[in-house]
Amino acid sequence: MNTTFRPAPLAAALLLACAPLAHAEPDASARELDRVVVSGHRDGYGAQATRTATKTDTALRDVPQAITVVTGEVIRDQAMTSMVDALRLVPGVGVAQGEGHRDAPIFRGNASTSDMFVDGVRDDVQYIRDLYNIDRVEVLKGPNAMIFGRGGVGGVINRVTKVADGHEHREISLQAGDYNRSRGTFDLGQPLAGRDASFRVTGLYEDSENFRDFFELERYGINPTLTFGAGGTTSVTLGYEHFRDERVADRGVPSQLALGIGRPVDVAPETFFGSPQHSPIRARVDAFTALVEHRFAGGARLSNRTRWADYDRFYQNVYPNGLSRDGSQALIAAYNSSMKRENVFNQTDLVLGFNTGAVEHTLLAGAEFGRQVTDNLRLSGSFPAATCDGAVRTNLACVPLSNPVYTGPVSFAAAASDADNRSVARVGALYVQDQIEFSPQWQAILGLRYDRFEAEVRQNRTGAVVASTDNLWSPRLGLIWKPVEPLSIYASYSQAHLPRAGEQLASLTPGNRSLEPEEFRNYELGAKWDLTPDFALTAAVFQLDRTNVAIADPADPTRSILVDAQRTEGVELALAGQLTQAWKLMAAYAYQEGRITRPTPSELAQLPRHSASLWNRFDLNPSWGFGLGVVYRDDVFASSSNRVTLDAFTRVDAAVYYTASPNLQLQLNVENLFDDEYFANAHNDNNLMPGSPRALVLTAHVAF
Repeated sequence: MNTTFRPAPLAAALLLACAPLAHAEPDASARELDRVVVSGHRDGYGAQATRTATKTDTALRDVPQAITVVTGEVIRDQAMTSMVDALRLVPGVGVAQGEGHRDAPIFRGNASTSDMFVDGVRDDVQYIRDLYNIDRVEVLKGPNAMIFGRGGVGGVINRVTKVADGHEHREISLQAGDYNRSRGTFDLGQPLAGRDASFRVTGLYEDSENFRDFFELERYGINPTLTFGAGGTTSVTLGYEHFRDERVADRGVPSQLALGIGRPVDVAPETFFGSPQHSPIRARVDAFTALVEHRFAGGARLSNRTRWADYDRFYQNVYPNGLSRDGSQALIAAYNSSMKRENVFNQTDLVLGFNTGAVEHTLLAGAEFGRQVTDNLRLSGSFPAATCDGAVRTNLACVPLSNPVYTGPVSFAAAASDADNRSVARVGALYVQDQIEFSPQWQAILGLRYDRFEAEVRQNRTGAVVASTDNLWSPRLGLIWKPVEPLSIYASYSQAHLPRAGEQLASLTPGNRSLEPEEFRNYELGAKWDLTPDFALTAAVFQLDRTNVAIADPADPTRSILVDAQRTEGVELALAGQLTQAWKLMAAYAYQEGRITRPTPSELAQLPRHSASLWNRFDLNPSWGFGLGVVYRDDVFASSSNRVTLDAFTRVDAAVYYTASPNLQLQLNVENLFDDEYFANAHNDNNLMPGSPRALVLTAHVAF
């Protein structure tokens, strides 16, 4: 195990240092607007407002649904770089392994690879996202198709990006850490002299390894944005992101199921199974965004946002697929997958306020149009014929459990079941929402969205085309009672649909195209209490039901029937904000029970009964501070087979902060302070990922 501690490469440091720096504080009035609208100025540990949940500037306590905001300051203090880092602080949300090549959150027991958005626009391709250009991460729990459209069956993640906002942003951050971690980011922003305009650019370069043998990662990104006035009360924001990520696919270790033991194999945490040489991952994202906003004299706001994104992803893996029956060898399988997708979305929103007598209304009316074209190709891997687990095989290879790295050749060719298709999806949606304030004590949200979703899948090998059209109606109802101004108690109902094209738009078949979409219904009661202006407590009790699941008809196996098949129930608690001038805290707890009722009863995969997280930052004086946190996860099943269990774990993290001067801040973060061994997540019963041993990372934030 390599534990070399080295600084970031000099070339990266020089590249990042080209920019002038120092962060100017905005005046109070501008800060209140920017907190809601764009980004760039920190909310501390507790955000006050959001647009994610309603598309309007709404206080968090006036949103009748559970939402967690991981602010920029939390991201910075914990040296977060990925969605996995951010989601560990979110109650009711976990993270699956994702085969080592994609973000795979689990919302209230529902795994997803597509329910990710950026600035409210769909970003649904399977890849691993970085936080270098992100101001904050907002996680909305429970279905909310009224705002986001199809999918979002258990919740959604919206990343709010850093954009040009009329302020100076001049900072570089350099990281160096255990396991050859090297990373640099920059954030440069500047008002343009003599013009109603500003420019900002964020960037990243990383060249790292981790505790797993043979793992390598290189990624870089750049995201310039320009904001300018287009006459009076009209503004335009343009942005472009180029992002690349290359790494070794790592799917962890297998289980001992072949020996009748539902636990991971007992090997050192760094042990790699498969072939690192034949397991490359490549992802590229190019995305252009344009936002035009106009504010009318009466306070109404009209906005139009366009996002064009081109994705190119390739994933090949030679990975563990179990043990031989005597337990002496590891079985190795292989396949690769390439996907190209072009997304084009346009959203138009009109927000206006008006009164009907003593009743106040904030009305949202909007439309969304989009087109997604996807090319998929999957090839199965084969090995030289050899005796493996008592039979001559080409679809599997066997390697000694004592040294499970496969070094032989692998070839890839299409099998009959492999995907080779092009899908085209089109959406046209209209939605309306009314946020009603009957009195200072009573509020309501009523919303309805209509989506016309068309999908077409062409099988390239045969030329066969399957198409379907779904008309989706998605209501949202919420009632809020505020016995006192800082406290809201709410009840809500929301609904979402998953068409038969599936979350990755290629699952249509002649047998399922006529079936109704799957439907998810969320019933929720909750409370949000601002204990102080800077510290909030939230609680939610929910029931999430999955219906319209297709199973074979017991009376006639040649046809499918739709049944109610899944239910998750739970409680979520969260604390976030600043307790004192020197003490900031973010804490979460969730109790969840989830079960599949049909066709085969079982418990939901990777859904812990109990989970909790806690992070504190204490500032001892203007120069020194420290952080201390705990992450706990109960036992979970690796898959819905319920045959393999990942044991509960408790992990302690820590940090030390030192402000050397107004222009230099240093921090040392320690993950897994007590060096405990545990398993973090899984993809299935034989892809189980160990958690990291103790790891240190030193970060220098330099402002100019």
